Amino acid sequence: MYTALRLQRKLKDGEAEVVLVTPDPYLTYQPFLPEAAAGSLSPRHVVVPLRRVLTGCRLLLGEVVSVDHATRTAYVETPATEDEGGGATELAYDEIVLAPGSVSRTLPVPGLAEHGIGFTTVEEAIGLRNHVLEQLDIASSTRDPALRDAALTFVFVGAGYAGVEALAELEDMAGYASRHYHNLERDDMRWVLVEAGARILPEVAPELGTYALRALRRRGVDVRLGTRLSSCEQRVAALDDGTRLPTRTLVWTTGVRPHPLLAACDLPTDDHGRLVCTPRLDVVDTPHAWGAGNAAAVPDLTAPEEDRTCAPNAAHALQQARVLADNLLASLRGTPARDYRHRPSGSVATLGLHKGVAQIRGRKLTGYPAWFLHRLHHLGRVPTANRKARVLAEWTVSAFFTREIVSLGSLEHPRAEFERAAGGEPPPHPEGSF
Repeated sequence: MYTALRLQRKLKDGEAEVVLVTPDPYLTYQPFLPEAAAGSLSPRHVVVPLRRVLTGCRLLLGEVVSVDHATRTAYVETPATEDEGGGATELAYDEIVLAPGSVSRTLPVPGLAEHGIGFTTVEEAIGLRNHVLEQLDIASSTRDPALRDAALTFVFVGAGYAGVEALAELEDMAGYASRHYHNLERDDMRWVLVEAGARILPEVAPELGTYALRALRRRGVDVRLGTRLSSCEQRVAALDDGTRLPTRTLVWTTGVRPHPLLAACDLPTDDHGRLVCTPRLDVVDTPHAWGAGNAAAVPDLTAPEEDRTCAPNAAHALQQARVLADNLLASLRGTPARDYRHRPSGSVATLGLHKGVAQIRGRKLTGYPAWFLHRLHHLGRVPTANRKARVLAEWTVSAFFTREIVSLGSLEHPRAEFERAAGGEPPPHPEGSF
């Protein structure tokens, strides 16, 4: 989106046509997913509608299933071709930018596919919020002690940004929500963070990671370092240290891997499945092909080590997008291209409402100042003035009112009630839909 937006602004009339193929008509600003999951932000303010932003581009809603760069053809499945039962439509191009991003990196853990919950999309974030609130309802209404304990045990696997921020925000939200249950206390809940490495938040300075670890443990979070999930069959999270945790909530945030689309392209990839790119963001030995973001292995010219590629994160992706657009224009106009060099903008992480860690321009902050800086940092980077204003307005309003603690899990299956009524089926058992 950022590459298309910059091209839209800099292209002359009639110079080129920009076509953006995407399965979703919006961009998700992922750093806001934890706040959306906790109810601090409305889901519609976490996404940016592409048709409103990219008015000078052609938006094609669909999914690229393969690319034949030898003939410069992309094969796209659109909603229309799926409904008609036809195959993918062909889309010819002169230059191609492959930036499909990434998907959750999973491991062959028994039971993970059946019971795990991801945290990479706005749909998953809202689904997780509804699920957590539903577990509080189950725990409050059941007479089965084992079911109650399982409903109040929340296990997160992976202690990077996504895992730590999601757990911290949801623990804050659930703790607040427990005030409104006559038979639940905050201490009744068990929050477990499982991390295979030796520290949490490896993206920030070690001392900030240590602070975050201590802050979570002071809140009663059970942080297991150097520990892996062995199985989650039968709704029991089995850890390799011998611990068995009956739980109805297992959130998987162990990182990402390149989008599977790249395997269906005739373009060079590295051992991790990412496009092999030059510092100019063009694909190695492949004219007219470009890559950026999580799906591209771009040399990090600012890293001290040799042969090091840019980390798959938003900080690199956003800066690469601008350089990529400029280099595309340079290629079109026959002017020199420039190398991508990362400019560090700092690292920030939220640990719940009014709590966080931050490192900006060499200064390290914790607690409320870090949380406030976290919000300023991302407010400045969320695209479009419209979204900035809406996010700021919602934050301002929420400062004067209490959290929303309503679960709307039925939104995930809006026709279920009508289908039961039309089919004459009896209402489901209260615990049958969970």
